[in-house]
Amino acid sequence: MMRRSLPISLLVVWFLLMVLPPYALWTLRGSWLDDLDSPNIQAEWNQFRDDMKKQSDRSGPVQRKVPKSSEPPLRVWLRDYFWLAVIAWAVLASVLYGFFGLAILGVTRSGCAAEGSSPSSE
Repeated sequence: MMRRSLPISLLVVWFLLMVLPPYALWTLRGSWLDDLDSPNIQAEWNQFRDDMKKQSDRSGPVQRKVPKSSEPPLRVWLRDYFWLAVIAWAVLASVLYGFFGLAILGVTRSGCAAEGSSPSSE
């Protein structure tokens, strides 16, 4: 019975893995973008960029680079690259889950086959 329900269970878990994290990100995205539009966040980002400008002029063991974006990276990511992130999630999570799913199926099938076989004659 377990042999039949395991692939279905793995498929259901994969479907939940494909739907729930992107849906959660989609629902939170709007409120995060609203929070990131606040003047305080922009002021902190501008301060960070100014600090990087000051540190890039100094000679030292680490050369700092000034971020090119005038907006915080999380705002740009949520606004411009959201769908790319969802697609990357789907591809990478599917490949990783597929590998582990096949490994689980292989282990359980070899275990069931070992239980079903008769002991060798001595």
